[in-house]
Amino acid sequence: MAVVNRQWWAAPCPQICAFAALIAIPVPGINFSGGGRILADDRLVPLPVGLATSIGSLPHCDPGDAVDFVLRHNPRLPAAPSLPARSRREGMIAQAAQGVPGVEVRPDGSLVIDDAALDPYAPLADPGFSSDAFVGLRAFVNAITDRRGPVKLSLTGPVTFGVALAMAGVEPKLAFRVASSATSQRARALVEWVQQRLGGAQLVVFIDEPALGSALMPDFPIDPLSALDLTSGTLASIETDAITGLHCCGHADWKLLIQAGPQILSMPIDAGIEAAAVSLAQFLDRGGWIAWGAVPTDRPIGTTVDRLWRQLSLLWCTLVSEGGADPVQLRTQAMITPACGLFRHGIPQAEQVLTFTNRLAERLLDQAIGVRLQVGA
Repeated sequence: MAVVNRQWWAAPCPQICAFAALIAIPVPGINFSGGGRILADDRLVPLPVGLATSIGSLPHCDPGDAVDFVLRHNPRLPAAPSLPARSRREGMIAQAAQGVPGVEVRPDGSLVIDDAALDPYAPLADPGFSSDAFVGLRAFVNAITDRRGPVKLSLTGPVTFGVALAMAGVEPKLAFRVASSATSQRARALVEWVQQRLGGAQLVVFIDEPALGSALMPDFPIDPLSALDLTSGTLASIETDAITGLHCCGHADWKLLIQAGPQILSMPIDAGIEAAAVSLAQFLDRGGWIAWGAVPTDRPIGTTVDRLWRQLSLLWCTLVSEGGADPVQLRTQAMITPACGLFRHGIPQAEQVLTFTNRLAERLLDQAIGVRLQVGA
């Protein structure tokens, strides 16, 4: 049988996020009560209140500058940066494809796929994060070897990687089996690799799943419950060694994403969480946290945080009135982030976004302290 090679351009995160945001709509009549892992009671998140962090990608080309930027702006919960401006191999799909047998990542971030060599049972060829795809990660870890506080790591989820392979022409069933295996291997390898170097740090690992927001569309390449199980499996593979998060930067069926079983759910505040207000309240009752993507990354943000704070406060009011969410939990089981990554921003614009993120986190902390005092906590 002849080997079939295809070259495919790996879409950067904003393009995949835009795809997910545009076509994700809820489908009435589908009940997801049988799929995924429900977050276990008392699986509390051991993090301090009022944290600010970033999603991951930055516009920097110099790894040292990127690490300094992260540590300066998010010292309480710094996030390992990815640097697609330095190398397209640090894009989210290119990183996911690194070391996958049958997939070659070109310097421009495009993928060359050899269908005959794809094997969901094959180990990753590069599990050690030594390639050009992880320069930002290595620089970050090397700079914080004495850290004792929490650190945030991110990796591309199996649904998003599987969609990319399917869009490249790989048969969908094979595409998602390969993606699931590669992502779970990478997640476990990432946690082990970082633990060996940062033994005193608490790891917070977010699975980035922009494509999961589209899982209910009729033409999605796999059914919603299968998509849920893939993401759930990756989260489960690391939950004994890290606090797990799930990030989707577009509109989604948030009931579905909650059932994947993350400890932290990360979303833009304008991504339609109101439709899942009851499920969110239950998630908070079980100890779950929310990473509120309160600073937009796709439009101007203004000169003060007042408008952004009002938008977040209005959302909280809606979640309390429509879903019965506990106003204390909304503020104390929470952190503030940008809505998405900052790769396509200029460095001054990225600095403004993270400055606003910190200011909102300071207000969050003040309110968290205030509501705790009011209820006598």
